[in-house]
Order: sequence, then structure tokens, then C-alpha cells
Amino acid sequence: MRMFLGHMNFKRSLFLAFLCFSWIGVASTPPQYGLSGLSVFVDAGLLVPNAKQANFYDGRGGRPNTISRVLYSQSYGQQIWSSLKNQGYLQSIGSYNEITIADYPEMYYRLTYQIGLGIRYDYSHGWGWLLRFDYSQLTATGVFHLNNAVSSGILTNQGSYINCNMVGVERRLYIDVALTKRFVLGGNFEFETQFGFNFNNTKVTEQQMQIGGTNYSILDVWNGANDLYAGIGSYDYINQGGLGFGALGGLALCYVLPSIGSIDLGYTMYYTKTTYKGYNEDDAFAMQHVIYLKINLSNFSFFQ
Repeated sequence: MRMFLGHMNFKRSLFLAFLCFSWIGVASTPPQYGLSGLSVFVDAGLLVPNAKQANFYDGRGGRPNTISRVLYSQSYGQQIWSSLKNQGYLQSIGSYNEITIADYPEMYYRLTYQIGLGIRYDYSHGWGWLLRFDYSQLTATGVFHLNNAVSSGILTNQGSYINCNMVGVERRLYIDVALTKRFVLGGNFEFETQFGFNFNNTKVTEQQMQIGGTNYSILDVWNGANDLYAGIGSYDYINQGGLGFGALGGLALCYVLPSIGSIDLGYTMYYTKTTYKGYNEDDAFAMQHVIYLKINLSNFSFFQ
């Protein structure tokens, strides 16, 4: 009997040892990632810009594009005054020189798209790198007010001023260089993290103010001159944007398509500088956010 129990304990120990070594063997097996080697990708997403940078378009003095340069010019001021007078907006204001600005706009970017493409390379241990090019067009909007009567310029109530819209438009190109790390979740799902650097280029393409239902461009094509009547058409427009740089971090939930690639739903946070002519350097750095859908293609057999 004792020999039988000893034999049973030996078998039980042998079985447990087999399970243990089997578990160790499975645990030590490297995970299989959905992407390996070179891939190409396209992405499309929603860009959430920072309002701090949109204030470049507020039309204040010291900016390249100012409300006062156009409002008080001989060529445009008379036209603005006549239009407001004919529409009944003005009271006791005898000329365009007497129109006063009650307050300047607080500018905000509208939510906009971001589209792009890139390449990436993934290694067998889950690490990789990517190079991404993204494009977006941003629109900044705000409202400023003109006094409808001779005034000190202090905003008092809605009956004492004229609502005027301000719009600025720019184009941005983002270039991202980042390291990536993927983690296998199971069931064809993976989790990815990203961190790296951003380089960007901004081109200011348009800035307009709307007064009394009429749009007036205040984009500086006069090389900073205040006498717009004499300077119209004399100068070529020089881009008011420029090159910027910063850092990025991101994460994504990835669905693996075996032997094809993956579809990623992700989020990227940028802390980056956007450069504008004459804009305060302290306000040039700001957070930007992107939510995107990306398709990675690692199988190129259809090109053959």
C-alpha cells in the first residue's frame, strides 16, 4: 500500500513538473506582433488646435495684419463709413476717422481635419520607428466691436457697438519622427505607444474682417505701409508663418489584419512651436491634440 501511494505521489509530482515546464515554455515564447518589417500607412483625423496661437489673428496693433490700418485708410475707411452710414449703423459719426474700436476679438480655431501618410519599420521585439507627413488647413474666428457713436472706445452694452467678424486661414504641414512600442493584447488586438519629435511649417494664406456685411482683407500686402491708397498692389505678399518644432507623445488601439497590416485608432498630443511673424515667442509653444484613424499596410504582394 505504501509503495502504491509512493508511486501515485511520484506520478503526481511528475505531472505537476510537466505542467510547470510547459507553462514556462509558453511564457518564454516571444509574442507574435501584427506588424513586422517595412510598412506604409495613411491616416485621417480630427485636429484640436490651441486658441493661444489663434490670437495672432486678433488684429491688434503690433501684428502684421491690423484692423486700424484698413479702417483708417483713405481707400477703405471712406467705403466702410459710407456702408455703415447707409445701413443705419452709425450715429453722430461724421467721417471714418471718428469710428472707434470698442474691443478686439478673442480668436479661436475651429476643429479641423488632418490627413497624411508615412512609413514605419517594426522589429520582432515590438519596437519600431515611423516617419509621418500630415497636412491640415486651420480657420481662426472671432468677433470684434466698433462703436456706433462718438465714444471713448469702452465697451458698455450691445446697443452701443457694431458686431464685426474676424477670420484667419492658415495651412500647416507636420513632419513627425517617432519611436513606437507595441504590446500584444490578444484576439488580434495590440496596444501601441509613441514618442518623438515634430517639425512643422505654417503658411498664413488669408485674413479678413467683415464690417456691415462686407469682407475686407487685412492681410499685409503693403509691406507694413499705413498709406494703403498709395501702396495697393506695390508689394508681393510674404508668408507670415514659418518653421517650428516640438515633441509628441501618443497611444493607439490596433486591430491586426493577419498578413495584411493593421487598423489603428489613436491619439497624439503635441507640445510644439508654431511660428508667426512678429508673434510673442512665449505664446508660440502650445498643446495640440489629434484623434486619428490609421491604416498600416505591410503586405506589398499586390504590387507584383
